[in-house]
Amino acid sequence: MIRIINSYKAFGNNKVLDNVSVNFEAGKTNLVIGRSGSGKTVLLKSIVGLLELDSGEIWYDNTRFDTLDFKSRKSIRREIGMLFQGSALFDSMTVEENVMFKLDMFTNMSRGEKKKRVNYCLDRVNIIDANNLLPSELSGGMRKRVAIARAIVLYPGYLFCDEPNSGLDPETAILIDKLIKDITDEFKMTTIVNTHDMNSVMEIGEKVVYIAEGIKQWEGTNREILKSDCKSLNEFIFASELTRQLKH
Repeated sequence: MIRIINSYKAFGNNKVLDNVSVNFEAGKTNLVIGRSGSGKTVLLKSIVGLLELDSGEIWYDNTRFDTLDFKSRKSIRREIGMLFQGSALFDSMTVEENVMFKLDMFTNMSRGEKKKRVNYCLDRVNIIDANNLLPSELSGGMRKRVAIARAIVLYPGYLFCDEPNSGLDPETAILIDKLIKDITDEFKMTTIVNTHDMNSVMEIGEKVVYIAEGIKQWEGTNREILKSDCKSLNEFIFASELTRQLKH
């Protein structure tokens, strides 16, 4: 479980997170939704330590992360898998080298052990016979799947996904959602997904947190969200559905 307590973050006079508290549940897909500029990306970056809160607490299970120094955070960072919006694969590295990167950085495994683990992770995300390809030779959906393989290569306890369906067609987006849900169940991870895609919410949102103007406005499950009496959330859902229809 990841707990966020009274998190506050501002850039100058602009409050981006305003007293946000939330528990992200272990073994579940926890979705953070909201419009662009709502604060959800700042929240995610603060949780993983890419940004520092002005005040508040971040707990990974029984460890308070925000008070640790850089060296002390290493053991938790080893447990974190990240799926970035643009996949963030290294262009000059092959698929195999991209997935192996964290094994090279954090383990003393033999070359054979690393290759076995890489092949397992690639097979798990349905990437076959692509070890020697470069990212430029892959489709957008394949790049996302390779990025997921890299994210899970160290058996993470925590998985963070920033707009994982960005730039994907609807059919591929559904496959990526299912893959994220399946590996969350398989590895019993605490998974946090930033998204504005209501299809993702309805498909995999076991817990959903809605943020608007830096404030947590609502939280619940995907079964509860359509019954919400939160006006701002209902407007967000309507706008998301309207955008989806216009695109298709």
